[in-house]
Amino acid sequence: MAELMLYNTLTRRKERLEPLARHPETGMPLVRMYVCGPTVYDYAHIGNARPVIVFDVLFRLLRHLYGEDNVVYARNITDVDDKINERAARDCPDLPLNEAIRKVTEGTNAQFQADVKALGCLEPTDQPRATDHIDGMRALIERLIERGFAYVAENHVLFSPAAMDAAKDSTKGRLPRYGALANRSLDEMIAGARVDVAPYKRDATDFVLWKPSKPNEPGWDSPASIPVPGRPGWHIECSAMSMAKLLEPFGGGLACDDPLKNTFDVHGGGIDLVFPHHENEIAQSCCAFGSERMASIWMHNGFLQVEGQKMSKSLGNFRTIREVLDDWPGEVARFTMLRSHYRQPIDWTDSSLRESQAILDGWYRKVDEVEATTPDPAVLSALSDDLNTPSAFALLHQIADPAVLKATAQLLGLLGQSKAERLSGAGASVDEATVQALITARLAARAAKNWAESDRIRDELVALGIVLMDGKDEAGNPVTRWEVKR
Repeated sequence: MAELMLYNTLTRRKERLEPLARHPETGMPLVRMYVCGPTVYDYAHIGNARPVIVFDVLFRLLRHLYGEDNVVYARNITDVDDKINERAARDCPDLPLNEAIRKVTEGTNAQFQADVKALGCLEPTDQPRATDHIDGMRALIERLIERGFAYVAENHVLFSPAAMDAAKDSTKGRLPRYGALANRSLDEMIAGARVDVAPYKRDATDFVLWKPSKPNEPGWDSPASIPVPGRPGWHIECSAMSMAKLLEPFGGGLACDDPLKNTFDVHGGGIDLVFPHHENEIAQSCCAFGSERMASIWMHNGFLQVEGQKMSKSLGNFRTIREVLDDWPGEVARFTMLRSHYRQPIDWTDSSLRESQAILDGWYRKVDEVEATTPDPAVLSALSDDLNTPSAFALLHQIADPAVLKATAQLLGLLGQSKAERLSGAGASVDEATVQALITARLAARAAKNWAESDRIRDELVALGIVLMDGKDEAGNPVTRWEVKR
């Protein structure tokens, strides 16, 4: 098995992935990965697609290295949030708020799932919804209050980083330092963050674990005997969902005192989540479990800009995944995203999309008639070096065997479509057999020097969106290759 090295944001170096757990039934090494997913209040934009695609590649690589049954990948769905409430009230003013919220979240999540499937992403092992894990959030909050890391104030529950740092000193360093992931001091975090100013907070960096619901807002029974309904803060949601999906089924969770069993292997997301979200996840989880780490390796993808500028609605360059898919096949968008290393910024341009389309078309011409075999070892080595997709693609261009090229590209989620599927995706009204029959008839007309009939068939194919490429085979006989016009 190739040695998988991944860059750890926490330690700022590449580290070898060493699974902490074994599958309870097979005894094989078990890899557990959690990635922060969408807040389902609006269509996901193309920047949201980057972590989905990046960690799909890692998921595919892990399954190849460890076996499909020995990888658990959880990507959450946040379906309780202020933005969701606002969108529901705006879009469905005639419905009770809870019904409006359900309509917004169900519709938005369905669109997200369709979009990422079109980008060639596998479905994660689990996609927990925040509203299904409120009990786990309350249990975590109760534990943090009991241990002195959280306190109740004006029907809120807040986490205290100061209490965490004090406990770190008393536990001889087993707890991490608050700010270690972001590599900032407490003062730097206060200066660099938008800190909510509230009179009930003891310190500026204290953050909300639970807050009271306003009239008409979704609410649940509150922890700590708080007398009014409330709802969770953003950060506690991911701690509870990762615990439920990656710890509890495998012997971890609140009932387990073994810190190693309360640590999973990989936590991922965009670089914008390092602080405060991931920093606060670590604080909550480690203090609840008495663990040094929440996850062994923290991975973060870089930012995305469009045509050299930050993507924003005010600049007119804001692109949803759906808008991109209206103009380009999902495979082209996926390939374009992966041509940059995941930790580097990426510039999303029309020229890069056109170039990706041309490369994929060329590869499809090589592999359309072959069955995939096994991935190229050199490409596997490149991917095992912190998902070095640029190096992997450079090596793909050098693969002479079409069957190996196909298998290797498919490991990356590429070259998985048949001609018929590509025709369907391009909106063509004929199937592959019909196209091939027309091409055969055209070749016969050319052989008979019936140029008028040959031109008529060519024009018919062009009208169907088919591009013809005439040439000769090794014996010098006329042949015609074809592809869908983009």
